[in-house]
Amino acid sequence: MIGWEDVYKVVVAMVPLYVALMLGYGSVKWWRIFTLEQCDAINRLVCYFTLPLFTVEFTAHVDPFKWNYRCIAADALSKLIIAIVLALWAKCSSKGSYCWSITSFSLCTLTSSLVVGVPLAKAMYGQMAVDLVVQFSVIQAIVWLPVLLLVLEIRRAGTTDAGAVHVDKDLEGTINAEASSRPDFWHLMKLVWLKVAMNPNAYACIFGIAWAFVSNRWHFEMPSIMEGSILIMSRAGTGTAMFSMGIFMASQEKLIACGTSLTIFGMVLKFIAGPAAMAIGAIAMGLHGDVLRVAIIQAALPQSITSFIFAKEYGLHADVLSTAVIFGMIVSLPLMIAYFAILEFAH
Repeated sequence: MIGWEDVYKVVVAMVPLYVALMLGYGSVKWWRIFTLEQCDAINRLVCYFTLPLFTVEFTAHVDPFKWNYRCIAADALSKLIIAIVLALWAKCSSKGSYCWSITSFSLCTLTSSLVVGVPLAKAMYGQMAVDLVVQFSVIQAIVWLPVLLLVLEIRRAGTTDAGAVHVDKDLEGTINAEASSRPDFWHLMKLVWLKVAMNPNAYACIFGIAWAFVSNRWHFEMPSIMEGSILIMSRAGTGTAMFSMGIFMASQEKLIACGTSLTIFGMVLKFIAGPAAMAIGAIAMGLHGDVLRVAIIQAALPQSITSFIFAKEYGLHADVLSTAVIFGMIVSLPLMIAYFAILEFAH
């Protein structure tokens, strides 16, 4: 059962993030330290250096031979359900949007597991839950964030290749632009894969998990010179991401950058739709007991900070993602306790 000491541990984990956020906010809003061009450079530093090395660091130290692969399958099934629903919405609804489908997928599925999830999971269900939360976090880093990166590159390449492109209704190439032609599919994909191959976020996760398999199979540790080279930047990953978010907030006219209705929309996707899809996937894969409860609760964790960094870099609804991260972390503790109580009562 969660006690005040457990609540304090979660608060201790979260407060430093808001310190970094406020420093970023103040550096632009109050102290005028950075120009707009410098703010963009800071976000690119986070996107291409600190976050990839952070990914390498925590994926390289897991043991994939001890993973619960039924949980991984449940996670994949839940995300497939969400992707199908969003694809049908984008194709069949008059209000459907490819761009909003990308953002909605991020809101439903991508979580900040390591910051909030680990201390909460340990308080609720012990070390077993911690192991599962870390496992879900690694799978997110090596599978789902690269998938997000890929679709963002497809969107960017389509826009760049065709000039003024309206991509809200399809990857098939319906283009509404003056004096522009339909881009060749294979040329488009060539551009996309080239961009992805040049992005360190794509192969950081591959390197990290490859090292995890090799080191756990043959039982040797990473050379200290190599680990030190990774740690020197990776330790700044989460802090610089929150700092960049504070900078972004300061550049907006309103504190709630996306407005009240979109904030509520994001919270519903994050804390209701995501856990509901996970519950369906977990039950379908035969999960039960505390493992089922942990799977559902971790799906309701606050929004991934990395998803905001990608949204800012690719110019896609960064206001919505930043609001989801900030307010998600504020309301996450009481919501997680509510989920815990409901699931225990259902048991």
